[in-house]
Amino acid sequence: MQFVVKLFPEITIKSKPVRKQLIAKLRTNITRSLKLIDRSVVVKSTWDKLDIFTEVDEVKGREMIDVLAHIAGIANFIVVKEYEFVDLDDTIEKVAEVNRERLRDKTFVVRVKRVGTHDFNSHEAEQKIGGGLLAKLDTAGVDLHRPNETVRVEIRKRRLFVVEQVIQGLGGYPIGGLDPVLSLISGGFDSTVSTYLTMKRGMPTHFCFFNLGGRAHEIAVKEVAYYLWERFGSSYRVRFVSIPFEGVVDELLANVNNRYMGMILKRMMLRAAAEVAEQLEIEALVTGESVAQVSSQTLRNLSVIDQVTNMLVLRPLATMDKTEIIRTSAHIGTEEFSKSIPEYCGVISVNPTTRARMHKVEIEEDRFNFDVLKDAVASARNVGIESVVHDVLEGYEEAAEVDHVEINEVIIDIRHPDEVDLRPVDLGEGHLEIPFYELSAKFMELDSNQRYLLYCDRGVMSGLHAQQLLADGYENVAVYRPTKH
Repeated sequence: MQFVVKLFPEITIKSKPVRKQLIAKLRTNITRSLKLIDRSVVVKSTWDKLDIFTEVDEVKGREMIDVLAHIAGIANFIVVKEYEFVDLDDTIEKVAEVNRERLRDKTFVVRVKRVGTHDFNSHEAEQKIGGGLLAKLDTAGVDLHRPNETVRVEIRKRRLFVVEQVIQGLGGYPIGGLDPVLSLISGGFDSTVSTYLTMKRGMPTHFCFFNLGGRAHEIAVKEVAYYLWERFGSSYRVRFVSIPFEGVVDELLANVNNRYMGMILKRMMLRAAAEVAEQLEIEALVTGESVAQVSSQTLRNLSVIDQVTNMLVLRPLATMDKTEIIRTSAHIGTEEFSKSIPEYCGVISVNPTTRARMHKVEIEEDRFNFDVLKDAVASARNVGIESVVHDVLEGYEEAAEVDHVEINEVIIDIRHPDEVDLRPVDLGEGHLEIPFYELSAKFMELDSNQRYLLYCDRGVMSGLHAQQLLADGYENVAVYRPTKH
């Protein structure tokens, strides 16, 4: 199997040194990601594309397609089947086999590229292959000007390459091609989408979480952060910083005018995030704020919030409405996460100001004990994103692991629905499918007389949730890790 990767157009217009650097970064990112599926995969780069060569089977081929579709820097890529070139009659058979379903009831045109010496030219090859497909397949006919599908064939000397599929890429720049940023993530729709957008643009995106709602909130946010990193940016290691902010909230509630609490909480978060960013040598912050979505996000209020730091604050969602944000959330697979994030409503202003004045904000902040903020930042926990799900329940009992199923045991597949569709696993009759972001809520509805074995591909989320359920008092849970042959 072969893939041909086309570059994001903005990469192609860069100066020669920058373009070379970005292509090298993209090649590295692709290689790192695909070697998890096939250690022998080969990625070769040219001036305008990358070629990927692999010998994997169809199942692993689908996994590779899914991975490539989520790597920033790729405009699109094509799946190519390679054969020995015999003659044009044999080519018709192979092209028909690849395109039988794709061309059903559709108009088409054939485009041929040819390299080497043959007894025909490209135009003659197009005519003969097109006529052959027309005779063999149930199509709507040939249309040279506005076809529904274009059949692409390349003949290089004695090798035949048939384009099987053209797949849209993520676009943007390769992760690591731009400077890193620190995203303030709460786990809701806005912050997850803004984080995705900076990752897509090529910025290594570290995570900063302000814990306002205890362990359940922290677990949920770490899950969605891990998902975003694994899905869109796993070729680059980033950090997850968790700052305990309950004391800051208590101080605000005790001393700050209710109308200004939301505003001042945002300013406290920016102060803390800016300090963390400086420690990580990061020069910009990212928030999920959208202009006028809530009272604290009027232009006047955003300006007052930003004055608390000299650090650049990026707002990728600034002009997006909620419908667009939720639609993007669904597209990237975080919608159900965000719906399940525990709500925290400890700081809700009554009749909040929409046109804050700096001198009034400063008066309110003078009542705040900044030692509380200093202590919160000093107590921050900084861990690598790859180990973040294990970190959250450190000190709690680890769940048992089993490699087979006994009577009165039920397997629960807790993988994301996209992963279930992409990598079907035979877990036997009677197994349940409950995505991990719904498990905590639904587990209490299950039969307490049965033992449940949680399954996911790598054992990361299954281990985390089994451990969490044990900590919540459920004893009828373990992790299912079948032996791989």
